[in-house]
Amino acid sequence: MNNVENLTSMVIFARVVETLSFTEAAKSLRLSKSSVSREISQLEVRLGTQLLNRTTRKIQVTEVGLSYYQYCSRILNEAKSAERFIRNFHEEPMGNLRLIAPVSFGSQCIVPALNHFIAKNIHVSVDLELTDRILNATDDNYDIAIVVGREMPEHPLIMPLIDITWGLYATPDYISQFSSIEKPEDLPRYDYLLFRGPAHTISLPFRKERQKLDIEVRSRFRINNSVALMSSALAGAGIAYLPDYITHEAVATGKLIRLLPEWNMDIYQAWMMFKSENTLSSRVQLFADTLQQKLRGTLGKVEQKA
Repeated sequence: MNNVENLTSMVIFARVVETLSFTEAAKSLRLSKSSVSREISQLEVRLGTQLLNRTTRKIQVTEVGLSYYQYCSRILNEAKSAERFIRNFHEEPMGNLRLIAPVSFGSQCIVPALNHFIAKNIHVSVDLELTDRILNATDDNYDIAIVVGREMPEHPLIMPLIDITWGLYATPDYISQFSSIEKPEDLPRYDYLLFRGPAHTISLPFRKERQKLDIEVRSRFRINNSVALMSSALAGAGIAYLPDYITHEAVATGKLIRLLPEWNMDIYQAWMMFKSENTLSSRVQLFADTLQQKLRGTLGKVEQKA
């Protein structure tokens, strides 16, 4: 039996079962009715079993045919998806792109990429919702949702975006008031600005080679927004525990310094979640590729410096 030869016949058989008509199946596949009938007959001969019972008035699928259809249907759906992918690939991106992203990460990382994308694709409009609420993958209206967490979301259409590393930051003036911080055990004597929200911090984790430490610190000020937290750090209110992506400009200009950079701290992951295969248009795929390349280019350099 030639499995490759069967592929065409399997697709044709799937359409016959779905339409229960040689004529309709032939129209949808742009074939002649005689070609469809011949393919089914030859397939039955190769398989050594009858898949369809034909009468002058109707077509009935045999029990074996129904079971065999399940496999043929998958092939037909994959063929449709492949055709849709190529069609979208050649289309000029246009239409509306709907995005959902966390507030701080979206503002700092997604919006700059969107600005670049919109400038390059004048026929695409964008709706961006910035929110820290829990995403409803079924009911929310989106093409791409940016999800940040420790574990990969349970969703069939996921693309990794970038790791989000965290660190301790303070102004040079604040640090100069105290003894130098040389190891994690030196930290409890200071005041801390900690995140209040999905990344709520109870203690500060430190890892270096085989060493692992959890240092409990005193927090006088908790905020559920990283941008606001950094503003307090810039005002000299204490040492802030922040994602590195939000601090790289302040560090580059000398407004903030990272403490104990030789130690690794929390690592979260950012993911792109796609609504469904039906929404994977050329604009969605193009933006996903653009965002991934841009963030890995900019934030990847930040991680290397850290």
